[in-house]
Amino acid sequence: MTQILYDAIPSIDLNDFRAGGAQREQFVKDLGNAWENIGFVAVRNHGLTQALQDKLYNSIQQFFSLSEAQKLQYEDTAIAGQRGYIARLREKAKDSKTPDLKEFYHVGQPFTAEQAAQDKALQEYPENIFPKEVPDFETATLKAYQILEAAGRELLQAAAIHLNLDAHYFDDKIHNGNSILRAIHYFPIENPDAIAPDAVRAAAHGDINLITLLMGASADGLEVLRRDNKWIPITALPEQIVVNVGDMLERHTNNKLKSTIHRVVNPPKHLMHTSRYSIPFFMHPRSEMDLSCLPNCIDEQNPKQYEDITAGEFLQQRLQEIGLVKK
Repeated sequence: MTQILYDAIPSIDLNDFRAGGAQREQFVKDLGNAWENIGFVAVRNHGLTQALQDKLYNSIQQFFSLSEAQKLQYEDTAIAGQRGYIARLREKAKDSKTPDLKEFYHVGQPFTAEQAAQDKALQEYPENIFPKEVPDFETATLKAYQILEAAGRELLQAAAIHLNLDAHYFDDKIHNGNSILRAIHYFPIENPDAIAPDAVRAAAHGDINLITLLMGASADGLEVLRRDNKWIPITALPEQIVVNVGDMLERHTNNKLKSTIHRVVNPPKHLMHTSRYSIPFFMHPRSEMDLSCLPNCIDEQNPKQYEDITAGEFLQQRLQEIGLVKK
């Protein structure tokens, strides 16, 4: 495939995939081109309504405006931040020594005791933690989780077709997967001169998971490193979400699909006192998924690049590297 250097991420419409026929074929081609060349794509008709997004952002802003003592009630360091609140300066990028300027909240796969009894994958997950001070937080995050998980399933079906696999190749691997909805607050910096010189909202990194689905943030700042090493800004229109390839999918496809490095830069100094909110959905498979390079992504021109590993093993390695799990 000829390398394409996009000046902006391409936009696709999930309704074209659902329509079948030539529309589906073009959707798969456009998605494949985007994920092979820049690793990012903007998606319309993803299922999230503006009303739900407004409710979601309102509830997370309410939570992050609580006192530190109130927020810390919902932090459980024993589960390495898998659920609930993760305090400021807890996480750093893989190759960075300086923590990111953010705090965040994790909502994971919801399940009942009956469901867990029937599926061992669910038995691995901690139960969700919800703040009692913000009544809408639970309903809004769980509804968004459900919708983004469904959209992600369709996008992975399109990716499977592009990879010459059965369309439903990923379905059983992401069923009751270890996905995370992360509500992020890039908190105000009242004295920018007092922070470390290399401290940024989110240092350059690749995502751990299969794909990430990101609804529009409350402010600019997201940048993607193009293949010619040029940083380009990413801004989704209100009706779009931005979806990118994660390291697990890049690894599984032997670098055919690209997990592109991205970052969230600090605003100009005169705006450092303002907040930025963002809500990515990190789509993870079940822990037992085999991430070994797909045979049809290996050839003489592109020999196997990675050792065999499961998704659960890879996740543990990366959580150690970013500081959420101690080595």
